[in-house]
Amino acid sequence: MKKTFENIYLVGVFLFLFLPIAVLILFSFNTSRLNIVFEGFTLHWYQDLLQNRTLLESLGNTLIVAGISTVVSTVIGTISAYGLHKYNFKGKSLVNELLYIPVVIPEIVLGIALLSVYTLLRLELGLFTLILAHICFCIPFVIISVRSVLDGMDSHIEEVASDLGASRFQTFTKIMIPMLMPGILSGAQLSLTLSLDDVVISYFTAGPGANTLPLQVYSMIKTGITPDVNALITIMLGIVFILLTISTIVQLRRLKKEVTV
Repeated sequence: MKKTFENIYLVGVFLFLFLPIAVLILFSFNTSRLNIVFEGFTLHWYQDLLQNRTLLESLGNTLIVAGISTVVSTVIGTISAYGLHKYNFKGKSLVNELLYIPVVIPEIVLGIALLSVYTLLRLELGLFTLILAHICFCIPFVIISVRSVLDGMDSHIEEVASDLGASRFQTFTKIMIPMLMPGILSGAQLSLTLSLDDVVISYFTAGPGANTLPLQVYSMIKTGITPDVNALITIMLGIVFILLTISTIVQLRRLKKEVTV
């Protein structure tokens, strides 16, 4: 009886998570423009998507912002995590506490704060300010992810490398970076995800010509989201599914090699 209840609960959770996604994919092939009843199968909305310049431009802005902010925040976050872990200095405990502020505070607070800073600095809102904002809230996630790996590492690894003749640069690039790669990739993936779907902070820090896909979809809520948006999201989901499949296959092959060895 208990096992049956657990199975029903598990199925309910999966339905709650994935049923809306399945409905969205289904209605991307719907002949009706209204997302109410499925009337028939069509690929018309995928053709309309190619002609929707506004939607494609917002997608392009989203990819540019997410790509740049992910790369920059990953580099800065990795170096910062390594420095905070390796060196002791005055105010280190305060810095460690401040790192969690962008993570725990509401996004609207951070968005208004960044807008105030941009106003004081007289920066014109656009893609540049949007990228800076995304880097700002992505860096702490990378630091936390990388530091979790550093905390579990043997503290004598660098000393051994130094005794064997490796320079500090060689130790960091050829020993530490490969060992930190799981944390770095985890932080980068988290940053990319957060940047791609951010609405609140982007709303306060984006200017004219810097409209992102989440902001574009949000602006369409009052007038109604068109089916070509469903088509675009379906394509994005397909790409993510392919990447996840490739990643899983690579990991399984790597585990198989390790077991064989």
